[in-house]
Amino acid sequence: MTDNKLRHITVLLDEAVEGLAVRGDGRYIDGTFGRGGHSRLILQKLGPDGRLLGFDKDPLAIATGEALAAEDGRFVVVQRSFAELGEEAVVRGISGQVAGILLDLGVSSPQLDDPERGFSFLNDGPLDMRMNPDVGVSAADWIATADEDEIARVLKDYGEERFAKRMARAVVQRRAEQPFTRTADLAQVLTVANPAWEKGKNPATRAFQGIRIHVNNELGDLERGLEAALETLEVGGRLVVISFHSLEDRIVKQFMKRQAKGEADKLPRDLPIIPKAFEPRLKLIGKPVYAAEAELKANPRSRSAVMRIAEKLR
Repeated sequence: MTDNKLRHITVLLDEAVEGLAVRGDGRYIDGTFGRGGHSRLILQKLGPDGRLLGFDKDPLAIATGEALAAEDGRFVVVQRSFAELGEEAVVRGISGQVAGILLDLGVSSPQLDDPERGFSFLNDGPLDMRMNPDVGVSAADWIATADEDEIARVLKDYGEERFAKRMARAVVQRRAEQPFTRTADLAQVLTVANPAWEKGKNPATRAFQGIRIHVNNELGDLERGLEAALETLEVGGRLVVISFHSLEDRIVKQFMKRQAKGEADKLPRDLPIIPKAFEPRLKLIGKPVYAAEAELKANPRSRSAVMRIAEKLR
């Protein structure tokens, strides 16, 4: 497919960069570079002394990032998960000195739309689903080796699929005859095993989501990335996170609320002073932000996006 057909529309572009409250001389991190929509707007707002560090696991995103870095010396991109941003910040000597971190979670449009990546059942392709195809276990290899209970757990916990056991049983029975190597083949088996189709949703949607999240360890990376972001930000620095499904958003919401509340309630009530270690570390900024009507019309994939913003207190 051509690059034009794999065009990526950045969700909540202006809102996310506005949420970062970009300072001209600040250091910023785009933890999910993708095709660079957020990064380019951040760079527009940075002055000559500002710096932006981008992260992505996808080699095609890295190629786009390296081209941008060649154009703009204020930008650098690294092929790592944002879960590792803390380690990268330490190596670069910027830990605790970053003015803003943006995480735009999930899969980008080019990844979904390219059949060769194996993320979607809409166009047949190799059953891969890895954000970095050179690292880890592909969806095909996992499906070939996981036992029925493990497959059911992934479909239920990560795909929120209520017919997970039935689907897992169908997958295991079919793979005994012939291994799964193509997305359309797996989608067909999952579809037949789903007895109650949701209106307007492909019967394999939730199962594919669950497998993708598992293969890429997306929720584990998110938990690590949020903790790392908090340590990497400077006091007053902003954390902006865009989620696309309830599992992600629940983790983000609970993390921000927990850090905004502090842990004073775990201490004896008669302590005259609350130790710093138990004081809040984040302040919530505004309410959750959703795509406006104009964006929803232009980009239907933005309908599930929710953005949360917090500011580091200490």
